[in-house]
Amino acid sequence: MEATGDKQLQGSYITQELLKELNKVGNRLLIGIPCERKEGEKRLALTPEAVDMLTDRGHRVLVESGAGLGINYSDNHYSEAGAEIVATPAEVFQADIILKILPPLPQEILLMKPRSTVFSMVQLNLFAQEAFELMMAKRITAIAYELMSDDQKRCPILNVISEIEGTASITIASELLSNTQGGKGILLGGIPGVSPTEIVIVGAGNAGTVAARAALALGASVKVFDDDINKLRTIQQVLGQGLFTSTFHPNVLHNAFRTADVVIGAMRYINTRYRYVIAEELVRTMKRGSL
Repeated sequence: MEATGDKQLQGSYITQELLKELNKVGNRLLIGIPCERKEGEKRLALTPEAVDMLTDRGHRVLVESGAGLGINYSDNHYSEAGAEIVATPAEVFQADIILKILPPLPQEILLMKPRSTVFSMVQLNLFAQEAFELMMAKRITAIAYELMSDDQKRCPILNVISEIEGTASITIASELLSNTQGGKGILLGGIPGVSPTEIVIVGAGNAGTVAARAALALGASVKVFDDDINKLRTIQQVLGQGLFTSTFHPNVLHNAFRTADVVIGAMRYINTRYRYVIAEELVRTMKRGSL
């Protein structure tokens, strides 16, 4: 009997419980995603995939109808991800947390709940005094994407935006140089026997580095200017010796602008207080039809 029992045990299976992660949600958040009302602004804070992650954890997400059309997502995409589609701005701005791209407008702040929180680009140098006063009166907390940093003092969201801008600047320049767009009718890049397109990039940060990499990959002649020698050294090490780099030497900068086919401004500030602006006199020296 014992031997038979042993054989039966050897051929049997014992089930074991499946370990599954539970969605432990303490405070459920009410998140609102409104339409961006500035003409030409198509970006949106969250895709349906990101909304699905939030709703799967028990949070409520309100999306204003039509908010995702600029990024090719319909209301149906968001509703299938668990979002609640609302018809008016007044409804979406009653959320505890508002996710935007551009800074909130005064009329939007009037619709927001007291003590709510808004995530967006804040752009302090352009933020309206009226908007500041309204937010202070309602004790609204504003968290700026461009000022969010990690333990290494890096700004992850700003870095991603800069990389997108750097890549987009080259593709847009390539399109605008074509004669179908009223441009000079030249190819952004280089082919054997033809002088390469000359591109000047002002700024050796994230946007400038990505733009320079894309331009070099197309075969263009690239010159990068910055006032930070460490940034110039880094971009030279990353992209190689085929890249021309220089500080803001007046004569060198003037000559580069005079022969450039494309100039890309990828430098926001000279320091923590002053924004960098390319002088009109320098732009006037550029070739006819250049960008």
